[in-house]
Amino acid sequence: MKVKDIPPRERPRERLIQYGAENLSNEELLSIILKTGNGKKSVKEISLDLLNEFKELNSFKDATKEQLQKIKGIGLAQALTILSVIELGKRIFVDSVIKEKIILNTSDAIYQYMKYQLLGKKQEYFYCLYVNAKKELIERKLLFMGTVNRSVVHPREVFKHAYLCSASGIVCIHNHPSGDVLPSKEDIRLTNSLVELGSMNGIPIIDHIIIGDHNYYSFYEEGKIINL
Repeated sequence: MKVKDIPPRERPRERLIQYGAENLSNEELLSIILKTGNGKKSVKEISLDLLNEFKELNSFKDATKEQLQKIKGIGLAQALTILSVIELGKRIFVDSVIKEKIILNTSDAIYQYMKYQLLGKKQEYFYCLYVNAKKELIERKLLFMGTVNRSVVHPREVFKHAYLCSASGIVCIHNHPSGDVLPSKEDIRLTNSLVELGSMNGIPIIDHIIIGDHNYYSFYEEGKIINL
């Protein structure tokens, strides 16, 4: 059924006006974002196809332009609109979280803060969390993205951003797409190098955490870093 064939009061935009966005279904919200269908499919049908393709709403966070355009009825403009809406939602969420003064004073607190950002990623992401003397988050920075097997990290970039935001300490965190959280020889070498440089620069590496499948490895908890 095309939107124009739906009784006016039951159309997505009219329902949004009358009941508010929080009372619309996922399909209705997507229909409003996509605006129109094409000659073969209505916007409601395309919205359903989109939901069926991604299975869960959480999967949308990693959507790509190419994935979206594979769905019949979604062109470049609509794909870019969807990606823009997703990114804006992420920024609203992150901004509201950061304003709450995130305190990262334990390895578990760090893991809880970052786990959803890294869970299910297909390649390695290396983040640094820059904190003040009270272990309050100042800035989160994605420094490197690597392949599934390796992420090349340059220590100078880690400390450059620490100086820029006047950080008192640094937490390094990255994921293992394999799900295995045990550090590789390369992870150990990198951590030792960063700890040494942190000691020399007066900005200690507080922890280096590896995230896998719903668990983590902490160099600090394992006694490999002594700072806290």
